[in-house]
Amino acid sequence: MTAQPAIAVRDLIYRYDPELPALEGVDLEIENNAYLGVIGQNGSGKTTLVKHFNGLLKPTEGRVQVFGMDTRQASVGQMAHSVGYVFQNPDHQIFCATTREEIAFGPRNLGMNDAEVQERVEDALDAFELGPYADVPPAVLGYGLRRKVSIAAVYAMRPQILILDEPTAGLDRRSADELMRRVDAMHAEGHTIVLVSHDMQLVATHCREIVVMDEGRILAQGPPEAVFQEHEALARASLAPPPVTALAQRLGDLGMPGDVLTIEAFCRALGRLREARP
Repeated sequence: MTAQPAIAVRDLIYRYDPELPALEGVDLEIENNAYLGVIGQNGSGKTTLVKHFNGLLKPTEGRVQVFGMDTRQASVGQMAHSVGYVFQNPDHQIFCATTREEIAFGPRNLGMNDAEVQERVEDALDAFELGPYADVPPAVLGYGLRRKVSIAAVYAMRPQILILDEPTAGLDRRSADELMRRVDAMHAEGHTIVLVSHDMQLVATHCREIVVMDEGRILAQGPPEAVFQEHEALARASLAPPPVTALAQRLGDLGMPGDVLTIEAFCRALGRLREARP
């Protein structure tokens, strides 16, 4: 018997305007504990698609199911028990008087008692190194800290599915790396991660599968090693592989494999080539 997917999308059509489809016949299955990257240019339908996963948007036609639940029949509040959504702009999410209250809001609204809420808040403050700002209004924090607060607030709810829309946008390298280590840890703990990003290197490094979108359709889907070699689909979506992958592919005539995704992998492959030289 086939295991039920975390998210099943069938013939999904969505229109903000009757004459302009934002999604046009999308079919997608996301397995439980997947780590999926969704890539594409602005207007390709990435954010529109993932907003269907927690019921923020309802299909114009077709169906979206989360653990078997039809999202058309569930409120966003009901979906919050299993799906956490982190907005691209943290200011669209933050509204409480202190960071502590911001993080506590979700667990409290899931019906947890005071002791459970306190435990979740302290854990999130520690995990995201937000303890010094616990009693500070999050609205006055810098962008990077506001971003961490918005993610910590969703993390505290422990959703089985976590959707992150451009989570590292505006963060410096250190902050971005810290954030992604925490996201990777959640994946290792069994959570399903859906990552929307323009950063090809970020997606290549962390995601196990990629979906390429253009004009409301899926052009390609598969592991990063395979998708970043689908040059026709990438060109149609106005995307390019990560720089290190592109360099490896340009060195293909010398024996460099075209599925290299990281600098470390590139160096290892280069070392093997040098050892193989007569």
